[in-house]
Amino acid sequence: MAKVAFIGLGVMGYPMARHLLKKGHEVTVYNRTFAKGQAWVENYGGRCCPTPKEAAIGQDIVFTCVGNDNDLREVVLGNDGVIHGMAPGTVLVDHTTASADVARELHKVLAEKGIDFLDAPVSGGQAGAENGVLTVMVGGDQAVFERVKPVIDAFARCAERLGEVGAGQLTKMVNQICIAGVVQGLAEALQFARKAGLDGEKVVEVISKGAAQSWQMENRYKTMWAQNYDFGFAVDWMRKDLGIALEEARRNGSHLPLTALVDQFYSEVQAMGGNRWDTSSLLARFEKNTK
Repeated sequence: MAKVAFIGLGVMGYPMARHLLKKGHEVTVYNRTFAKGQAWVENYGGRCCPTPKEAAIGQDIVFTCVGNDNDLREVVLGNDGVIHGMAPGTVLVDHTTASADVARELHKVLAEKGIDFLDAPVSGGQAGAENGVLTVMVGGDQAVFERVKPVIDAFARCAERLGEVGAGQLTKMVNQICIAGVVQGLAEALQFARKAGLDGEKVVEVISKGAAQSWQMENRYKTMWAQNYDFGFAVDWMRKDLGIALEEARRNGSHLPLTALVDQFYSEVQAMGGNRWDTSSLLARFEKNTK
């Protein structure tokens, strides 16, 4: 069993930290809203600290799962960041969906202190975090990954190393690019079914048994048909992730026309007040435009 700290108790981090505790690890938590960290301890046990630095002291592994690059820099490198509490030979595992650049930046700074680093963004959404079946995409040293994988497995169905530091974040970009296209296709299909006077739920029940099947189709078609978008990953976060992917594409010369278009569609959903709707709300654009 390991002594671990978990920094960031959002919709993903809150259950991920719980799974670590359930597997017998000694867990210390930190959250920017201290009361949320205290509530986590009251519900599950463990310990809560008022700063990332204090939470990191004496730990074997520190996990981070925060909002964006700047949040990550603050909890790692800030005046009260974990870097000031971690000892040489310990490991920082970052589950934030962030840029590959910030992963490489943190790796370089932490290495100077003798601290190992893995960038390890996750996929599976809130449900995957709650059920402990996330997919974890990892960049970093193979030996470090093998050392911490048994701990990551507390909340993961699949955890794989994809290459050196930065590879995890680049793989997460690939993941989000794929999701954007699939959700747009599903939204268009359901709009077509409605316009054609079909029973959308029955149609999808049939076609999901064939080549059109996808996770999004099987898990979101009923709520989309019911025009209910209060499930899973929020539009604001998807636009953040697609922005990271589009910026990386500009640098590496890849072309993402569909991703750029879907990103703009999500901006329309935001303009409709759907910032916190889940990503399947692309269908709401059609509902608005056809009224």
